[in-house]
Amino acid sequence: MNIEYHKWWSPNLGQEMELKVYGFYGKPMLVFPAQAGRFYEYEDFKMIDAIAWFIETGRIKVFTVDSIDAQSWANWELHPAQRAQRHEDYDRYIVQEVAPFIYDHTHNRQQKFISTGCSMGGYHAANFFFRHPDIFDVMICLSGLFQLRMFVGDYSDETVYYNSPLYYLPDLEDPWYLDQYRQSRIIVGVGQGAWEDAMLEDAYALQRILQAKAVPHWIDFWGRDVNHDWPWWRKMMPYFLGTLNLPAYEGAQA
Repeated sequence: MNIEYHKWWSPNLGQEMELKVYGFYGKPMLVFPAQAGRFYEYEDFKMIDAIAWFIETGRIKVFTVDSIDAQSWANWELHPAQRAQRHEDYDRYIVQEVAPFIYDHTHNRQQKFISTGCSMGGYHAANFFFRHPDIFDVMICLSGLFQLRMFVGDYSDETVYYNSPLYYLPDLEDPWYLDQYRQSRIIVGVGQGAWEDAMLEDAYALQRILQAKAVPHWIDFWGRDVNHDWPWWRKMMPYFLGTLNLPAYEGAQA
């Protein structure tokens, strides 16, 4: 498997940021790490091993980025308004720096990406998908939240609102967004076991919103033995990727 490491100074974040790339060909998949996680987390927790077949056959090309959650939503020393503004820096980093890097790396500016992640990474995967449907056309969210009460409590301002899908989606009427959602694949996987209560609640809420908006979606509720943990996410991810029917790269090992 081709694996690359990249690092550059981010003008949007004012710091060096790192990422890894897995594979030569295929639909780009951008992976957000769990809360305050690093770009190498997906590999360390054997998620790359779990989806290796999709990478090696050229169905997907995986890009794993760093988070800055410890500077934004999970920075308990800052006021929520300051945390929200720091997240907006991260949004610009992804949209203005990482996305162009992926376009250049895949030599294809027409192909949209898969967004995915587990836990807090699932929140980011969903939020970036819903905010930027011009960049993403597949969302695979594993055990994610869709709002920020766990981090900011009852506080809200415009920036918090527009980073909480359960807040902004019910009011969204813009056909530019809705038409792109309806042409995309929206997949949410969530267990009903330990540590999944908040994620289950949000998954049901998102389901009601998307039904009301006539947006096709698949929210898959796994069993009561399915916990909020990596062993289950290693089962979920190849299962959901397998439903996308992504073509193999011609000439890749089958």
